[in-house]
Amino acid sequence: MMTVTNFRRPALASSVFAALAAALVSTAGPALADNSIDISGIGDGGVLVDYSCDANAGVVAIKAMVGAPDADRPSSTGAQNAVTCDGSHQSTVIEMGPPLTQGQRVQVRVALVDRDDIVVSGQAKVTP
Repeated sequence: MMTVTNFRRPALASSVFAALAAALVSTAGPALADNSIDISGIGDGGVLVDYSCDANAGVVAIKAMVGAPDADRPSSTGAQNAVTCDGSHQSTVIEMGPPLTQGQRVQVRVALVDRDDIVVSGQAKVTP
């Protein structure tokens, strides 16, 4: 008696699984676009940020707060409502309220926010 194994069924299942995985990965790419923000520089008039966001992220503004690292509230705030969200890297300067004093140690917080003021992506840095 001879036993013959059917190799076609596992091969078909593997092919179908691979095709579904490829379709899922190719359509998920735009939905998983990186929403990011980075503090590039701090001057007495504002904060320079580099950012990128996808159009469907819902970002409507970039907000910034600057103050002493151990303070309970910021000493200066600012917002930039002209935001370009097309997935490409952008740069902008966020003008701050009261001017910053040069040489002081500060904590800077920046965030991409949606229309409900919820942070989509954010970053905080302490300058020396």
